Amino acid sequence: EKEPVRYANLMYDRRVVRGNTYALKVMPVSTQPSRFEIQRQREAREGALARKRAREQMQVRTPEPVEGREHVHVQTELYLEEISDRVIEVDAECQTGAFLDRPPTPFFVPAKTGKDVATQIEEGELFDFDIEVKPILEMLIGKTVDQALLEVMEEEELAQLWARQQAYAELRNAELAEVQRLEEQDRRYREEKERRKLQHMQLLQHQKETTEKIAARAFAQHYLADLIPSVFNNLHDSGYFYDPIERDIETEFLPWLMAEVEETLEKKVLGRTVLDSLIRTVVENRLDAFSHKPESDQIE
Repeated sequence: EKEPVRYANLMYDRRVVRGNTYALKVMPVSTQPSRFEIQRQREAREGALARKRAREQMQVRTPEPVEGREHVHVQTELYLEEISDRVIEVDAECQTGAFLDRPPTPFFVPAKTGKDVATQIEEGELFDFDIEVKPILEMLIGKTVDQALLEVMEEEELAQLWARQQAYAELRNAELAEVQRLEEQDRRYREEKERRKLQHMQLLQHQKETTEKIAARAFAQHYLADLIPSVFNNLHDSGYFYDPIERDIETEFLPWLMAEVEETLEKKVLGRTVLDSLIRTVVENRLDAFSHKPESDQIE
């Protein structure tokens, strides 16, 4: 079954090329570059990279900041503007139809028409190459020499700037070393000064303590000169200081002697009491005997 024929307007047909056909990019017959072209491009890239590295090495850089400082970018333009690290972004939305993207337009290659015609031009018929190329070569050589001279002068200037930078860096390093030496010397002087001040203060403190000790000792000796004898006298009177023999007599001999004397006296008193009782008994008996008359006398 045949598909229906779709008619369309040629003005909107993608296969129709519009505009000048001579400005179109014609695809070469062979898309593969030649080996010599690849080698030339590689050498050109290597030469460009070598020149770039040489320029970076010879480039004059700003000296590194000293310790405690840092480089800051400053605007030097006449009219200043606020610089922000973040680009201002604004979100926008747009709604489109659900259509597919149009494929890229293919290159137009016109069909070959007519007949091929060739002709041959002998050497020297149109122009003399040596004569015509001479001004071009002179211009190229002159431009090359001028460019070489400019590059040599630039390299010499960069070398001089590099040498001046090295000399400045050496001078700055020497000055920094001298500053560090002076700072270290000043630090040692300050430490020595503080140490001497501390030693002097310790010496004064020691002398003050020694003076106070001497004064306290003299005052104590003067105060205790009369205090010690009175204390000893009070202690002696209180019985803390005694003669061991006297104390032995008082504590051991005298109590024993008093006990013996009391026992002797008790014995004497007991003997006297017994004797008195005997005498009383005898006297009473004699008194009773003499109070009664004998029976013989009564009988007579």
